[in-house]
Amino acid sequence: MPLDKATVRNVATLARIRVADAELEHLAGELDHVLKWIEQLNEVDVSGVEPMTSVVAMKPTLRQDAVADGGKPEQILANAPEATQGFFVVPKVLE
Repeated sequence: MPLDKATVRNVATLARIRVADAELEHLAGELDHVLKWIEQLNEVDVSGVEPMTSVVAMKPTLRQDAVADGGKPEQILANAPEATQGFFVVPKVLE
């Protein structure tokens, strides 16, 4: 069923897109082509096909969530311009 101008106007309103009346006929045709293309895609049998995020099978690289080089606050604070009680001292940004 081809789209009519009222449907296109309604879609444009819902999408908050201003469309001139002169463009409605043209957009109706284009949206109709898009919907037909989607119907064609829906006809493809994808049963048994795993969803994918890339055309190449990839396994995400993960690291263990463990502290590997911690426990050196004195060494880190040694480079700070100013430190107190184990913390960096920074200028006040809010009054």
